[in-house]
Amino acid sequence: MPNASSGLLLQQQFLERFTGRTIIVHRGFPEQFLRELLEQAGGGGHFRVDVRIPESTPPTPIEWVVHRFVLPLSLPLPLLIRVDTDALYLRHLMHDNIAGHPSEILWMLDAIRERYHARLDRQQGRYAASMGMAVQDNSIDYDFINNG
Repeated sequence: MPNASSGLLLQQQFLERFTGRTIIVHRGFPEQFLRELLEQAGGGGHFRVDVRIPESTPPTPIEWVVHRFVLPLSLPLPLLIRVDTDALYLRHLMHDNIAGHPSEILWMLDAIRERYHARLDRQQGRYAASMGMAVQDNSIDYDFINNG
């Protein structure tokens, strides 16, 4: 378990690498999902983390965030993370028991700061979780996006 100073370093390294980026956390993708994701505009620009691969010792900065702060929330996977300097916004990609189409990701990202399942607020060397919309709610509010 990292001490407080290693948490600060891991957080700093994570933010230096991923601020302004998106991460997709998954446990393997449904058939054709990755191919369709890569066909979308910008679809190859999302970092992808497969949680079937165990955390390293010591963990990399992204492993530290995903394994210590994201996975304990028990949100459905695949999961989209928008990385800002002060917070991480999380929204799963599931509709009932089926992963939505990769084309929905850009729509979700447009509203993720207002419509998220969880937000991880940056604190000194850690993240504090607060829950957003209900896990069962993953509808895309096209009116919000087009009028926002």
